[in-house]
Formats: sequence, C-alpha cells, structure tokens
Amino acid sequence: MRVKIDIDTRTFVRFVLVLIGFGLGILAVYYLRSALILIGISLFLALALSPPINWIARHIPGDKEHRVGATAIAYFIVVTLLAGVLLLIVPPVIEQSSKFAQTVPSLIDQVGDQRQVFEQFIKQYGLQDQVDQAINNAKSQASSFATNVGGVLVNGVGATLNGLINLLFVFVLTFLMLVEGPMWLRRLWGLYQDESKLERHRNLVYRMHRIVTGYVNGQLIVASIAGVCTLVVILVLSAIFPLPANLAIPLAVIIFIGGLIPLVGATIAAVLVALILALNSLPAALIFAVYFIVYQQIENNFIAPTIQARNVEVSALTILVAILIGVSLLGLLGALIAIPVAGCIRVLVNDLIDHNRKVRSETTKNPLKKLAAKLKSAQ
Repeated sequence: MRVKIDIDTRTFVRFVLVLIGFGLGILAVYYLRSALILIGISLFLALALSPPINWIARHIPGDKEHRVGATAIAYFIVVTLLAGVLLLIVPPVIEQSSKFAQTVPSLIDQVGDQRQVFEQFIKQYGLQDQVDQAINNAKSQASSFATNVGGVLVNGVGATLNGLINLLFVFVLTFLMLVEGPMWLRRLWGLYQDESKLERHRNLVYRMHRIVTGYVNGQLIVASIAGVCTLVVILVLSAIFPLPANLAIPLAVIIFIGGLIPLVGATIAAVLVALILALNSLPAALIFAVYFIVYQQIENNFIAPTIQARNVEVSALTILVAILIGVSLLGLLGALIAIPVAGCIRVLVNDLIDHNRKVRSETTKNPLKKLAAKLKSAQ
C-alpha cells in the first residue's frame, strides 16, 4: 500500500528555510560562544546584584530612578570587601610560605644525612644502572623544559592578560546592565498590546529573577556554613596541635570563597587549606582532610540540595541532575549556572502547562470558542 503525501511549494520552501535558519543559528552560537559566555556571566551577576542595588537606590538621596549612583556604591562595596578579604588572607599565606622556605635547607640536610643509606641500598640490590638512567632522563627532561620555558611564560602572560581583559568586560557589562536594565524592560513592556499577555510575561520574568536571586542567597548560606564549620575545626586543632590560632579566620574565609563555586570550588579551597596546615602540623592537616571529605559528602548530598531546593523551588534530585549536566556541557561555568537555569526552565514549563490548562478550560465552557477552535484546526 502506497501513501502519497502532497506538499505545496510554499510549505516546502518554509520548511527548508527553517532548517537553514536553525543551522545558521547553531553555527553563530558556536562561533560567538566566548562572547555569549561573557554576556551570560554578566547577566547572571546583574540579576544577582539587582536586589541590593534596588535597596540602595531606594535609600540614597536624589532621583530614585537614577541607578548610576546606586550601582557605583554597590561596586565600591564589592571592591572594598574583596580588598578586605585579600588583606585577611594574603599575610598568613605569605607567612606560611616564608616559613616553608626557611625549613627547606633543613629538609635538604636531612635528605643529605640519609644519602649513605640510599647508596648502600642501591649497591646491595644492584640498582645503579637504573638510577643512572633515571638521572639522565631527568636531566634531558629538565633541559627540554628549560628550552621551552620561554614559550610557557609567554603563553602564561598572554592567558593572564586575556583573563584580566575578560574580567574587565564582565564588570563593565554588568554595570551597564544594572544601570540600563530597567529602561530596557520598560521599553520591552511598552511593545505589548495585549494586557493579559503582558501581565503573564511580566510575572514570568519576576519569578525567574526570584529564582536567580534565591540561588545566590542559597549559595551564600552554603558557603557560610562551610566557613563556620572550618573555623571551629581549625580552632579545635590549634588547641591540640602546634597551629597558630590566627590562621583560623583566613582559612575559613578561603573555604567560604571556594564554597561559592559548586562542586569543585570547595575542594580546591580545602586542598589549599590542608597544604597550609601541613606546613605547621602534618597530623592536623590529615585530620582536616578526613573531616572535609566527610563534610563534603554531607554538603553535596544534604545541605546544598536542601537549601537550594527551598530557594530555587526545585527538588534535590533535579538540582543534582542539573549540576551533572551543566558540568558535562560547560565545565565550571555549567556548574555555576546549572541550578538557576533548571529553576527557570521549571518556571517556564509550569507556566506553559497552566496556560494550556486555562485555555482548554475556557474553550470547554464557551461552545462558540470551541467551534471556532475546531474550524481553525480544520483549516
């Protein structure tokens, strides 16, 4: 049995044009991915900073609609906090680094004292040839590294400059979005002629904005819990082991900053803290490492999903799945935006379901609308 499908030329041309446009859109996104990532980060920061800026704008004297002053004040507060954090963290880290540099000669002397033991071991088991070969390989690798060190330094300097330029772009874009955002929203809402559609879309934007700000607040709570727990643990360790008590607050701040980045940030911060503790007491560093492994499991599977589920209004399972998908697609950036994106998608899907249910209910109640819908579908 053959089935013949007739498609007019206009429909076929539209279908081909839609496919071409879709392909060109994907290609444009691929080539503009770096710029789109910077714009996305700026938009995320602007949404996160808009509540405090709105509060500042309401409480500063002058024109309440003029957001430049409020944004400048918020930026000044952020820069001041960052400078304070650096002043709190950098001196203890420098002190521990100088302490490590002072202990290096004694470590070398200890290795030298054990040289005879190593030589006897090598002679006893006939490992001299293998040791000589390993030394030669190390020398050749060192010479090749020295040859390429110039290129490595140039690439490192270029990457650093590129990162600083991107950071500057993000700050400028975020500032402009915060200043001009309400104006663009007013222009957008002015394009609507249907009052019901305007109200629906405005409610959607408000709910998604609340999702993003709730996520930021939730992440701050999670990082604060990690920082306070670290502070308590290090104070306890300083009472048992020879650790300076003044390390507790800077190391807790390091854990707090790392905790702002989901999944990997807290782990990187914990490794840095463990290294600093190891310069003073190796048993204390090992105990802290065991503590943090246990705490990280509790945070990843209970604390963070519970808090974010309450703030972002999605289930803990959805949060974990969103983070895994985000990390697989965009790495660290995906981990940062996965939870708010999942919350926004949930808002859009629920709104679409509620809207379709409302339309079906109105169509069922009104026979004329039902007849008009059937005639429209028949055409």
